[in-house]
Amino acid sequence: MNILIIGSGGREHALAWKVAQSPRLSKLYIATGNAGTRVCGENISIDISNHSSVVNLCKEKRIDLVIVGPEIPLADGLVDSLSDANIRCFGPNRAAAEIEASKVFSKKFMARNQIPTARYASFSSFEEAVKYLRTIDYPIVIKVSGLAAGKGVILPDTDDEAEATLKSILNDKAFGNAGNEVVIEERISGQEVSLMVFSDGTNCVPMVAAQDHKRLLDNDEGPNTGGMGAYAPAPIFTKDLLNEALENVLQPTIDGMRNEGRKFIGVLYAGLMLTKNGIRVLEFNCRFGDPETQVVLPLLDTDLLDIADACIDGKLKDIEIKWKNEAAVCVVLASKGYPEKVESGKVVTFAELSDNTICFHAGTKTDDNEEIVTSGGRVFGLTAWANSIHNAVEKVYSNIDKVSFEGVQYRRDIARKALP
Repeated sequence: MNILIIGSGGREHALAWKVAQSPRLSKLYIATGNAGTRVCGENISIDISNHSSVVNLCKEKRIDLVIVGPEIPLADGLVDSLSDANIRCFGPNRAAAEIEASKVFSKKFMARNQIPTARYASFSSFEEAVKYLRTIDYPIVIKVSGLAAGKGVILPDTDDEAEATLKSILNDKAFGNAGNEVVIEERISGQEVSLMVFSDGTNCVPMVAAQDHKRLLDNDEGPNTGGMGAYAPAPIFTKDLLNEALENVLQPTIDGMRNEGRKFIGVLYAGLMLTKNGIRVLEFNCRFGDPETQVVLPLLDTDLLDIADACIDGKLKDIEIKWKNEAAVCVVLASKGYPEKVESGKVVTFAELSDNTICFHAGTKTDDNEEIVTSGGRVFGLTAWANSIHNAVEKVYSNIDKVSFEGVQYRRDIARKALP
């Protein structure tokens, strides 16, 4: 098969690395890819927002299957454009991707389908939002409704802070059109778990549950980020909790989307909070998580192309998906200044990594001298897997100095809460 992966981050490098292992692969292309994906296949420089260019590329390269990584092309209807051109695609169409693209839609969908989530209200008017703020007496989270690259969730500690946040989003347009609407949500507490499932629109099969680390600094301090590391499987997420999540959250979501004419094919990601009153949904994403993918895919034993085909053909229940009895840990290496104004263009040096350790590139490119340089906030996801979380943690941190660039920052406590 000739495969095209859409995207250029750490998730897409992990996807390319996994697909490159398939005996069914003839040729792999990544649009646009990064300095790491070049090892797995051929990077192609193309504007992925220009759907006709992507369709033409698929015809020219005789692509048999497209795997779309990021949320923006999914929300923009790239799958619809490819499907209209009879090109097979693994990922939800525009209507199904709205479960991530609009937090207002997502919350209303959960209410309609009795999917457990926190209390909320949504607003497009600053005055109405502030009026509502004065009627509630519990801590809140303010969420930008549209796509904000993982940065549209704010946790204000005071009423003044909440009001200032609402003003910056709704009046000052801090997030552009993504902030035309906001969700004001009850802030619930507990441990967070990322559970992704493969879906063919009718059935869903869970992946290994992971836990992400959103805060920049050790001990969950500092600003929120797109994710500073992850580990899988999450020991806190027992078999009983998995069954609860599938029965009360994931299967009803797949069924509800199908019943509303939004058949969901691809990967559905549920951000779950384990509260004392049971599982609550924090958010849905319409694609593989990042950095969760970097710890989940190394544990997958089944050919990803076989799974993608089964999802597209509506035959997910006919395939057995197998996982390694191991654990994986990913530590994100970020640029100086992340998540605010980042310093880029720093030359990266590498030493040879241990077995079962891989450096997934996220924000890298090659310069005119063919040297690898940094080109974003999150630069690498260093991932190791072993027979236990403890050994995977030891392995990843013993390799961390083998990848270096000026100003590198990373957390030193990834997966600590999973250790006995």
